[in-house]
Amino acid sequence: MVTAGAGGLAIDAGDVRDAARLILGAAVLTPLLEYAPLNDRLGHRVLVKFEGAQHTGSFKFRGAYNRLARLSPAERRAGVVAWSSGNHAQGVAAAARLLGMPATIVMPADAPAVKRANTRALGAAIVPYDRLTGSREEIATALARDRGATLVPSFDDPCVIAGQGTIGLEILAQADAAGARIGRVLVCCGGGGLVAGIATAIKAQAPAIAIHPVEPAAFDDTARSLASGRRETVPADARSICDALLAPSPGALTFPINRALLSAGLTVTDAEVKAAMRYAFSTCKLVTEPGGAVALAAALHGKAPPADGATVIVISGANVDPAEFAAILGENDGM
Repeated sequence: MVTAGAGGLAIDAGDVRDAARLILGAAVLTPLLEYAPLNDRLGHRVLVKFEGAQHTGSFKFRGAYNRLARLSPAERRAGVVAWSSGNHAQGVAAAARLLGMPATIVMPADAPAVKRANTRALGAAIVPYDRLTGSREEIATALARDRGATLVPSFDDPCVIAGQGTIGLEILAQADAAGARIGRVLVCCGGGGLVAGIATAIKAQAPAIAIHPVEPAAFDDTARSLASGRRETVPADARSICDALLAPSPGALTFPINRALLSAGLTVTDAEVKAAMRYAFSTCKLVTEPGGAVALAAALHGKAPPADGATVIVISGANVDPAEFAAILGENDGM
């Protein structure tokens, strides 16, 4: 059971360790990879935590399973409702199928086709909405209320945050096994659940490690919030190819954690993201989705301040539409 963490924060390191025990055997222990060309390019040791190898192709299964596995038999019969542009949708759908419960996902009508198709294939029902005019939170909350179902937020939930934090525990153990001393960790950031969980896990054991959230330039609400000390929002007309990272503001639960634990926020342009996707494919032989590649983009384009030790880059997902991926690979930026 996740309880309030130290200092009134939503979780603490004990919650992450508890999540790791619960998801053991259900989630994939994803690899921490090293590439000589990437080390040479950045001039120091770099380790890549590849969450594209997780169930459903992203880290989201971890938090979803940690949340759903804690439901009572009656709650499981009533099912769950979530909202997502695709990765949380697939994570919830996969966890619900494993645990034998119905799932309904509120998804934007323009979500990548591969994410919508995979969510349906996992047995979840999809309720579409217009992300420019509708409120996914309001739609999902009403559905859950009407059905007596459990609402599973995409990031602003203690169990979800703790589940994502298991990545941090794996990073520490795998880096130690590789003989690497970590100086900084770069993590993609939308609503902030992933980086909040990872920071909670890592800072409890290694407080000197700098952890930077990375966002699309047009969705820099966490970077600005860290600078101002309060939750900022993005303009209504903001756009980015990083469909997984389009949260309009930091979470009410995630931001206090991130304000307490994170170093400065970093941002990358869509062009830099595309270049990182091409680099990941050509040099590392990894498929990445746009939102999953922002941390790599920040490293490749020198966005992170210097740190003493190895850099860990979290590639958070690999769910990209084939046609979009082919078009991005076909562009030539000279990298």
